[in-house]
Amino acid sequence: MNQSPNKRAIMVGVFVLLGVIFLLGGILTIGNLHKTFSTKINLTAIFDDVNGLQQGNNIWFSGVKIGTVKRVQFYGESQVRVVMNIDEKSQQYIRKDAKVKVSSDGFIGNKILVIYAGSASAGSVYDEDTLNVEKTFTSEDMINTLQANNTNILAITGDFKSISKKISDGQGTIGMLINDASIYNNIAATSTSLKNASDKAQGLVASLNTFTSKLNKKGTLVNDLVSDTIVFNSFKSTIKELNQIADTAAFFMSDLKADLKNQKSPAGILLHDEEAGMSLKAMIKNLERGSFKLDEDLEGLQHSFPMKRYFKKKIKAEKQ
Repeated sequence: MNQSPNKRAIMVGVFVLLGVIFLLGGILTIGNLHKTFSTKINLTAIFDDVNGLQQGNNIWFSGVKIGTVKRVQFYGESQVRVVMNIDEKSQQYIRKDAKVKVSSDGFIGNKILVIYAGSASAGSVYDEDTLNVEKTFTSEDMINTLQANNTNILAITGDFKSISKKISDGQGTIGMLINDASIYNNIAATSTSLKNASDKAQGLVASLNTFTSKLNKKGTLVNDLVSDTIVFNSFKSTIKELNQIADTAAFFMSDLKADLKNQKSPAGILLHDEEAGMSLKAMIKNLERGSFKLDEDLEGLQHSFPMKRYFKKKIKAEKQ
């Protein structure tokens, strides 16, 4: 049964319309173009260098895409003014003191803007507010920094090479220490001496510990001197008496010196008068002579008849 031309045309038109609707829906879903119809606010940031940022690049906040770059234009003398198109529903999370920086979507991906930080005490942003910008290092800055670091490392390597060459040749203090055996032997001997001194110091400390332990041992002299007030007071009084004796001796010596200097005193006469000295010498000689004669008389008395028998008995008793 044949269909009428009008009915066929209607069917074709319906299928074409459905295809167009599905095509638009797919485009809007895949490209997120449905967000184009959501409410937006505009935020501004002033950059010194946008590093290739273009209109339409994405804007991220806490890992979530919240908008796109609406406009990039020159500002002032050499700065760039970037207008950001932000979803209104994200407005309450972005603070007035938040910062924005240029980043990359991956290591070599498209440029993006990243909004971050912000304190809870600051209020939310409003339409046409301006955010602070943080300067970031570009890939060119990183390459320049690496180039400078490589130059510094090359210079340091050259210096180390020169120093190691001098050390190997025995130049400088370190080179002499490494290559001169006598210096090493002296250092080894010094170390040995220091070790011996350390051992002796340890022995001294041990002796001091023993001595201090005896201080606490009752009955010892040191403990009595330290803890017994009676012994301490007696020791103190003895020292006081010794000081008095020393003072008396000093006073006696001073008087003796004065008497010796005085030629009229007996000691002065004996010291300074020649006649008195000669008389004293003659007296000593007479005493020596008298003592010698007394010895002779006693010897003779021992050999005399009345005393001879007595001395024999005495000698015999001493031998027994």
